[in-house]
Amino acid sequence: MNKTILGVVLLVGCLSITAIAQQRAADGVTLNDEGLPQYSTFSLCAIDPITGQSGAGVTTRVPFVGRAVPHVRAGIGAVCTQASTMVEYGPRGLDLLAKGVEPQTALSQLLANDEQRESRQLALIDMKGRAAAHTGKQNGNWAGSRQGLNYTVQANIMVGPEVVEAVATTFEASAGTGMPLAERMILAMAAGQAKGGDRRWGNLQSAAIKIADPNDPGRGGDHITLAIEVGEHPEPVAELKRIYYTTARRLGYRNFSKVEGADVIELKRMLHALGYWKATLATFPSAPAAMNTPAMQELRKTNPAAFEKAQTEARQASAAYTRDYATFDDDTIAAVDKFRADKNLNYQGNPPGLVDARFVEALRAEYFAKTRK
Repeated sequence: MNKTILGVVLLVGCLSITAIAQQRAADGVTLNDEGLPQYSTFSLCAIDPITGQSGAGVTTRVPFVGRAVPHVRAGIGAVCTQASTMVEYGPRGLDLLAKGVEPQTALSQLLANDEQRESRQLALIDMKGRAAAHTGKQNGNWAGSRQGLNYTVQANIMVGPEVVEAVATTFEASAGTGMPLAERMILAMAAGQAKGGDRRWGNLQSAAIKIADPNDPGRGGDHITLAIEVGEHPEPVAELKRIYYTTARRLGYRNFSKVEGADVIELKRMLHALGYWKATLATFPSAPAAMNTPAMQELRKTNPAAFEKAQTEARQASAAYTRDYATFDDDTIAAVDKFRADKNLNYQGNPPGLVDARFVEALRAEYFAKTRK
C-alpha cells in the first residue's frame, strides 16, 4: 500500500477511535464506547436509624450527576452506582435490599455476570446499617471506599485517600447530635471537596443529594423528602449546602432580629439546652404532629368528622406552639445577647438579638459539643 494512503488510513482510524472515546451525551456527560455515562466521582450512602431516613449524596467533575448515580427508597436503603455507570444497578440493588438480601450478597448478585465489573464502582446500604462497596481494578487512581456505622463512602479518580477519610470522619463526628441526615451528609461531602475531591481540575462540576423518609409521603407518594441537584456550578457542594439551608429554613440561612419561624424554634432549643433560655423549662417540647401523614389522610377518607376535629385541634396547637416557641420574642433576644456577650461576639452597631453567621457558628459548636452522645 502507498505510504501516503497508509498514513491517511491510520490517521482516520486514530481520529475514529478518539471520536468514540470522547463521545458525549446531549447534557455534556462523557460516554464510553458502550454508550455508558462515565461518572467518576465520590459519593456517600447513609441511613439514620432514629428517623428511618436513607440518603445518597454525590459530587463530581461531570455535569448532572444526580441523574444517574444516587438512588434511595424509603424504608429500604440507598445505592450509588458510578465510574462506568450502570444506572439500572440503582433500582435493581434497591429491589434486592427490599427482599431482605444483605448488601454484600446483593453486590455479588448484581456483578456476577457483568463482564465490565472491573470498570464499575458500586455501593449499597440497608436500613440495618449494613453496607458494602465494590471498586473495580480498572477504576482510575485514587479509588477506594470506607464503611462505618450507618454509612459507606466511595470514590475514584480522587486526589488521594484523604478525600474519603475526610468524608467519613466528618460524618462520624456528627453522629448523635440530632442533626438531620441531609445536613450531616452535605457537611461530610463539603469536607471531602475541601481536600481536593475529584482530581480532574477544569472540568464541569455537579452535585446532588436524595433523602427518602417512610414517615413523609413526599410529592406524589414517593416518600422522597429531599432531592436537590446542582447540575453545573463552580462550587457545586457549596451551592448544594446553600440551597438546603435556605429551602429547609435551617438556622444560619439568614440574619434576623425579631421574626418567627422554624429557625427560631431551633435557636430556642439550642439556647435552652445551654441554659440561656427558660432554664426552668424541663424539656423543650416537639412541634405538634403534622396533618399530612398517611394515617391522617386515611382518616380523612374514612371519618371526615373526626378528621375535621383533629385538624381544628392541630391548628390551635400549632398556633400556641408558634406563639411560645417560634416567635423571636424579648426573652429570646435577651438570651441571644447574653450568649453573644459571654462569647465576646458583641460589636459596635449590632442590633439587639442579632443572629448572624458568626453567632450561629459559635452556638452550633457549643450545642453539639454538649448534646453529642
